[in-house]
Amino acid sequence: MYRPAARLAEIEPFHVVELLTRARQLEAEGRDIIHMEVGEPDFPTPAPIAAAAVDAIKSGKTLYTQALGLPELRQAISAFYQERYGVAVPASRIAITNGASGALNLAFAALADPGSEWLLADPGYPCNRHILRTYEGRPLSIPVGPQTNFQPTPELLQQHWTTQTAGLLVASPANPTGTLLTLAEIQALAGVCRTRGGHFLVDEIYHGLTYAPQEVPLGDEMEAPTACAAGDDIWVINSFSKYFQMTGWRLGWMVIPEAYVRDVEKLAQNLVLCPSTPAQHAALAAFLPETIAILEERRAEFRQRRDFLAPALEAIGFRVTARPEGAFYLYCDCSALSDDSFALARDLLEKAGVAATPGLDFGSNAPEKHIRFAYTTNVDRLGEAVRRLAAYFGR
Repeated sequence: MYRPAARLAEIEPFHVVELLTRARQLEAEGRDIIHMEVGEPDFPTPAPIAAAAVDAIKSGKTLYTQALGLPELRQAISAFYQERYGVAVPASRIAITNGASGALNLAFAALADPGSEWLLADPGYPCNRHILRTYEGRPLSIPVGPQTNFQPTPELLQQHWTTQTAGLLVASPANPTGTLLTLAEIQALAGVCRTRGGHFLVDEIYHGLTYAPQEVPLGDEMEAPTACAAGDDIWVINSFSKYFQMTGWRLGWMVIPEAYVRDVEKLAQNLVLCPSTPAQHAALAAFLPETIAILEERRAEFRQRRDFLAPALEAIGFRVTARPEGAFYLYCDCSALSDDSFALARDLLEKAGVAATPGLDFGSNAPEKHIRFAYTTNVDRLGEAVRRLAAYFGR
């Protein structure tokens, strides 16, 4: 008899996958589809990282590592925090994980009691709430919009916090909006969590992919502040997927408050044993100067794409109401063009050959009015997408 766990009724599919499946079908039929739906860099993993993986496999470095990861990789990440952010993060507090998703699984497994409530921004990355639900926590949405740059504020936290609230999860840069929290804003949110006796988790997986405003010359890029600078009681999650362009390698990390390191280690030992050993050896090359040089060139290209696409979409009738300071997304208000973003996304795919993600995937806060475009393809293809969209809308 088919009888799944009750929690599965509250875990929704990733709707964009349905669009991606249809896009692949159309491509198999000979259609040219411009992919602006998937949150994945289009660049290959930098060559020094790939070469390090090959060397590791050839030299037999394929056995299990410690549950929290290679000590030398944990130390390399610690050094990276000091060099890039000027923040001392002991390697002992760093756990290597199976992607940022693996980090969130370990964090919520360690912290979420059955029925505990957790505050998350809406719109936000959908898998966060579903991972939380898997560990019997209860995600509660904080609707956010242009008035707070699509980020929670201390006032909103106070408004939504209850006796059942166990903590807060935020993302900076955020998906789907690309907005950032300043260090002062992170400190203020941390202060509320401390006063209320709650946990504070910060998703920083798009760190490195942050951009100065359009009017600032290329090369003068901004660096988002890390929440590690706001206190050693904050859980900070990062990944090798986005800035380091290692999506399929499934490798991330988490900075853990000291008191919880042993708890996370026990969970990792039982749930995953350890992250991929070849991937960890590959990631040691992610911090080499030659690798960083490649990544910074690509960051500049992402910014050029953003600076081209944002005004082009607004000229068609979309409104970019979030300040896209990071990641590689434009979260657009499409209400002047359609009252149903999901139907619009389907229609754009079928009739214009442009794949985008409807707001339905990101929560219940006016999803029908929003659509996300990922600028994860080159400027020439983005230009073709703009031409197709303009023709579709008769602009």
